[in-house]
Amino acid sequence: MHSFFTLRRIFISGIVLIAFSSGCTRISSTDIGAGLIPPIDGVITKDTLLDVITDSFDDLDSARLYSADNHLVGAITNDPLFGTTTASMFFEMKPPTFPYYIPGNKDSLVVDSAVLILSYRGVYGDSTKPLTLRLFEINGNTLLDPAISYPVNYPSPISTGFALAPPVTLDIRRLTDSVNNRYENSNNQIRIRLNSAQAFRFLKSYDSLGAYKSDSMFRTNFAGFALQADASGGANALLKVNLLDTNSKFALYYSSSSTGATVRDTSVAYFNFIGGTDGHLNRVTRNKAGSEAATHFTTTSKPDSLVYVQTSPGSYVRVRIPGLQGLSNRIIHRAELIAEQVPDDAHPLVEPFMLPPRYLLLSRYDSVLKVKKNIPNDYTISSDGSPNISTFGGYLSSKAINGYDKVASYTFDLSRYVQGIVTRKDTSFTLRLSAPAQDSLHYTPPYPGNTSSQMYYLTPTVGNDVGDGRVRLGGGTHSRFRMRLRVIFSRI
Repeated sequence: MHSFFTLRRIFISGIVLIAFSSGCTRISSTDIGAGLIPPIDGVITKDTLLDVITDSFDDLDSARLYSADNHLVGAITNDPLFGTTTASMFFEMKPPTFPYYIPGNKDSLVVDSAVLILSYRGVYGDSTKPLTLRLFEINGNTLLDPAISYPVNYPSPISTGFALAPPVTLDIRRLTDSVNNRYENSNNQIRIRLNSAQAFRFLKSYDSLGAYKSDSMFRTNFAGFALQADASGGANALLKVNLLDTNSKFALYYSSSSTGATVRDTSVAYFNFIGGTDGHLNRVTRNKAGSEAATHFTTTSKPDSLVYVQTSPGSYVRVRIPGLQGLSNRIIHRAELIAEQVPDDAHPLVEPFMLPPRYLLLSRYDSVLKVKKNIPNDYTISSDGSPNISTFGGYLSSKAINGYDKVASYTFDLSRYVQGIVTRKDTSFTLRLSAPAQDSLHYTPPYPGNTSSQMYYLTPTVGNDVGDGRVRLGGGTHSRFRMRLRVIFSRI
């Protein structure tokens, strides 16, 4: 592999020197990658566009959420392109130790309130519309399993029991406001005050001889919280919540006197979510019935001018480039797959809030092993486990084209992949364009070290938060925003 790159750099350097000696300073532009591309003069260096065949599919795979990931709660009820989404959270919060004692004198304890506090990490959708949340107790017959990292489309029997609080209607725009009191000096909090009877339950009814005696006793008495959104009243947003953040806790406010004197101490006790020991499930349900995307999904090879990518659990695009396998041997200076958003002019009040994914993954899919695999030779992973996304491409960028000031665009560098096809007659694969959250990739190192493979994981820090992003792209036959493979080359 090193010798291949060395020869290629020498060749490119020679072309650049020839260009400068002849007085030509034109450099072909590119959205990704490093270094200079030789000027296209039509004799030594040429470029061409290869047609791609595209079609969209509902993605049956689903992300698994881990303790540190942002969870979703909310409802999107007005997305004409992709349909509706509902997101519910099921999770445990427990005392710091067992057996657990409420500090102070129990006989003199006076109940104030119980408040569920959740760390707000942002919103996807329309924050100007109010969102109503409902808090329930998890049904004690359907306990969460802390050992399972549930997929977000898991058809689990986890269900809700009694309501713990009256419905809370949020002004999402106010969630970043500061909270300042004796116990809190923070912001970005979702606060839900439980019914008085529930505060009494946790402060007076439960004690170290009963519900607070052990972890198993506590789970028997209280299976956890179920937080759901009311999919009515124009709700059109998904809130991001992080359970491990210090902003997330279950607060019990009370006053007591350890001596029986008239002077009382006001205090608070906190329960927390602990990753690895507390169960959690984020159920995200997509319903594309009646949406524009649903009319374009296919199980055939029919090409489409419009294609649809939605962050998992969502949809993906199949990309085929039939002209690659027949290309003659040549020097590939740059091969880029270019995908551009088709703006939704028909829904100007919705489109500004339904933003594109910040990252798209271009991969090939092994239908036998049912795994995604990296693009050979171009998508690489370093020894520390970091993918070369900054040079391979996939991150969202914007461009001004076709009369629009800001259109989402994604570009991928396939130069070495194409070089392998034309030089070594490597296989031209069917590719897949998706918007991963938690995902995995079966990785094979570049040629000539492509004799082994290993599974790597793509986390939200690399990709997307679950449910965050969707985009309508121009397919291979679109008249204005055509997906295409641009190849800049020199003949041998």
